[in-house]
Amino acid sequence: MATVATSSRRPYHVVVFGASGFTGQYVVEEVAKRLGEGPERNLKWAIAGRSRGKLEKVLQRVANNLDKPELKCAVEVIVADVGQPESLAIMCKQAVVVLNCVGPYRFYGEPVVKACIENGAHYIDICGEPQFLEGMELFLGRKAQESGVYVIGSCGFDSIPADMGILYTRQQFKGTLTAVESILTVTTGPEGGCGHDATWKSAVFGFADAAKLRFFRQQFNHKPLPVLGPRLSKRGSVFFCKGIGQYAVPFVGSDASVVRRTQRYLYEEHQQTPVQYCAYAGVGGLCSVLRLLWSGFFFWLLAKCSMGRSLLINFPEFFSRGMFTTAGPTQKQMEGTSFCMTFCGEGYSKGHDPSQSKPNMKITTEIRGPEPGYVATPILMVQAAMTLLNEPHALPDRGGVFTPGSAFARTSLIQRLQQRGLQFTVRGQQGAS
Repeated sequence: MATVATSSRRPYHVVVFGASGFTGQYVVEEVAKRLGEGPERNLKWAIAGRSRGKLEKVLQRVANNLDKPELKCAVEVIVADVGQPESLAIMCKQAVVVLNCVGPYRFYGEPVVKACIENGAHYIDICGEPQFLEGMELFLGRKAQESGVYVIGSCGFDSIPADMGILYTRQQFKGTLTAVESILTVTTGPEGGCGHDATWKSAVFGFADAAKLRFFRQQFNHKPLPVLGPRLSKRGSVFFCKGIGQYAVPFVGSDASVVRRTQRYLYEEHQQTPVQYCAYAGVGGLCSVLRLLWSGFFFWLLAKCSMGRSLLINFPEFFSRGMFTTAGPTQKQMEGTSFCMTFCGEGYSKGHDPSQSKPNMKITTEIRGPEPGYVATPILMVQAAMTLLNEPHALPDRGGVFTPGSAFARTSLIQRLQQRGLQFTVRGQQGAS
């Protein structure tokens, strides 16, 4: 197990790979903020990517934004390319932790994971692609375990809020938590909001690769997790949620996949009762629902064939009705945007027999935070790295491929996120205590 102390031979505690990408630039800025203060101020870091010129421009911009001119000289630039394995090896040999911001991960992620495992660097990404995440566990999990390397995916908005939110809800529940529904709402300011088209591309390819994901899951040959109490029923494709005052639809991101993997790990390794989980997202009023259904139909139709996928990828703004653009959100849009994820859980009080009756306790918790894609995600990723570096005693006993919840269940990650502006709160708890 590599720690800050035992890895002092490596020149950098953190290397941000893909630092010149849209999200990578914001991760660089967050690292610069965090590693310049508090207990982490002495940690060494570097940035990496294909183009030295672009990386130097990122450092220049971050130095100007933070009024830290010393960054331009103090932070090393490493040239590395996913198409050049030797360059990845050189990068990984210098790092304790690599923060991989290069996506779509289904195309560019595996060489970085392999290089980290082969060269003893821990790995963190912000991937929201279940096919890649589960594929890495299937094909590289044993190698990571043998090497003592922690490979931790989904350490951005996909899917730390959902995964750690379930663990937080379990911690606050005065009994045995058995089922949770989460509902995500995103609020934008007068400037509106949008996402970068890289996220849109990942969704397009994810739909096209759905069969491969099913194949991966068959290869695990997992037994079904036990269900305590009644089975959680999935809601319809569109329903009105009184709790948020708007219509909601199933959330199609990686949250459900990540939470399910975490619950399996906690059950098999720590004998914790698995929590059933369904994820939803609020979409607004009836007009918003109609627009979403219309856009969703065309997305489904076009993503089924290569020509249609080409249209979707080349014209993201048109087919997403402005929700995703090649330019991404402006600074004003990000400043005016925030998210709230509400968790509605149920279960049984202590000593209550689940086989005899329905759940007799309910709980509602929530997580609130800033703009999810490019403000919250860098915070989440960097705090995951700081937790890995500083709390090795609380990590799993051996390396491997992990979800955030399985890697950080016994750490102070939630407290760290609260200190950085994400609010974890209990809205209410009902039933026997």
